[in-house]
Amino acid sequence: MNRLECDVLVAGAGAGGLSAAIASAKEGLDVLVVEKAPVFGGTTAFSGGVLWIPGNPLCPAAQHDTRAAARRYLVHETGAHFDAVHVDAFLEHGPRMVEWFERETCVQFVPTLYPDYHCEAPGGAAVGRSILAKPFDIRALGADMDRLRPPLATITFMGMMFNSSNADLKHFFNVTRSLTSFAYVTKRLVGHLKDLLVYRRAVQVTSGNALAARLAKAAFDARVPIWTSSPVKQLLTNQGVVSGAVVERDGTPMEIHARHGVVLACGGFPHDAERTAMAYPHLRRGGEHVSPVPAANTGDGIRLAESAGAKFEARLAAPAAWMPVSKVPNGNGGYGVFPHLLDRYKPGVIGVNRSGRRFCNESRSYHDVGSAMIEDAQDRSEAAMWLVCDQRALSRYGLGYAKPAPVPVGPYVRSGYLQRGNTIAELARNAGIDAEGLERTVREYNAAAMRGEDPQFDRGRTAFNRYLADPEQHPNPCVAPLVKGPFYALRLYMGDLGTFDGLRTTVEGQVLDAAGRAVQGLYAVGNDRASVMGGNYPGAGITLGPNMTFGWLTGRHIAQAARARKEDRHVA
Repeated sequence: MNRLECDVLVAGAGAGGLSAAIASAKEGLDVLVVEKAPVFGGTTAFSGGVLWIPGNPLCPAAQHDTRAAARRYLVHETGAHFDAVHVDAFLEHGPRMVEWFERETCVQFVPTLYPDYHCEAPGGAAVGRSILAKPFDIRALGADMDRLRPPLATITFMGMMFNSSNADLKHFFNVTRSLTSFAYVTKRLVGHLKDLLVYRRAVQVTSGNALAARLAKAAFDARVPIWTSSPVKQLLTNQGVVSGAVVERDGTPMEIHARHGVVLACGGFPHDAERTAMAYPHLRRGGEHVSPVPAANTGDGIRLAESAGAKFEARLAAPAAWMPVSKVPNGNGGYGVFPHLLDRYKPGVIGVNRSGRRFCNESRSYHDVGSAMIEDAQDRSEAAMWLVCDQRALSRYGLGYAKPAPVPVGPYVRSGYLQRGNTIAELARNAGIDAEGLERTVREYNAAAMRGEDPQFDRGRTAFNRYLADPEQHPNPCVAPLVKGPFYALRLYMGDLGTFDGLRTTVEGQVLDAAGRAVQGLYAVGNDRASVMGGNYPGAGITLGPNMTFGWLTGRHIAQAARARKEDRHVA
């Protein structure tokens, strides 16, 4: 078997793995990244590219924030799963990580106006804790440009990914009503079409695609190779210490010996059917789950760690970041997956269950709405929601994958993606919803919505509710009646943005065994490592923020430990 040596072997090329690799390489170590998929970027490349970093150096509002306030917020948000040691490390090192990457690499960020998802809670902030990857021209990757994972197809328009900032999105929603927005969108589309003609893909990328591309470029600049289509098949050990791995490259197994550590960054277990069946409450009841994250995230890192003595436990009530999704027919009998990030916040859109009853504030975060879907289905297997709107709302905002006017709605109806009815009762029958229940819900909702009120769930009360709504809708940007037919319905399923449960580690990322002892030579970062958020979702970027922070800490720790061993040998 072919043999290769390096200082650090990283399995996985998402934000966590690449952060660890770059940090180690910048400290002088010889680092190799291997990636199971044929493209690099992991789930990061599909994401919004937002990092939640309290006290970050980029948002002016963050200068008035305090670590004590952020800690108080996390105490409230994580509840019984609050981990003081890991939370304090994250809050201390998060801002330092951002400063380091901006100073030492091409990884750059811009501020956002995102409120915390529960900004009204103790310690919550109305703005300042979330930052966003700066847009990037991927031609800087050279020949490696084609190996960057493209954005999730269902959330692009002809392959163009919208920036996840609200400032960018408003132009696309206002394209038919504002000359400024029309000019903005036209410029974006013309540039994008030129790129498609020349490069066959978008080259001016935003959001998670920009973050993944910047991290990859930083890795290449630090002389870190990224092998794609190179899965780790097993770990190697030497006298109880993890010393490398067998990696399959081009169909041929190779022994990679890592002098200072193996880092697992394989993306958690969202496509591990056996583990999710045990961990996800709606799957335990026989329900359905549809995940939009990369199919390669099958729990490899966790299984590898277990083979070395680690013990995985599904401890959290919410073991994943829940995301309501819809199935987009692709015309070949299959479907794509659309994550519902925006439409639920818009006025004139409500969510109901099969009985036609609203069961939550539709303008809360995707994780909160997903949790409500699961709770609503406690006595049945089906964790589902139907988004319902009228013609005005559909033309103005679109619904899921269905685009707003002037894009015609007919193809979405004919494919079965949307259900349509001239009356609420007809819509209910076509969508399989209880007609009497839906008529009653719409009638009662409309009575208050005419005044911009939602007495049932107080929709529009919080800054986060309003952030992704329509500021031109008065008096409540989240609330408008459903009055103009025809009416439309779209079924949502339970999905996720990645898993929260993961391997137990030290702050520095050393994987722990069942007795709480460190497995020597083995580290975990990203979604292979247990989330510091305890199964909750406090704000935009609470996955990528900790993943990059702890990945950076792990990489630096490995380098510092390597130097210490070298100095010890020199003294001896």
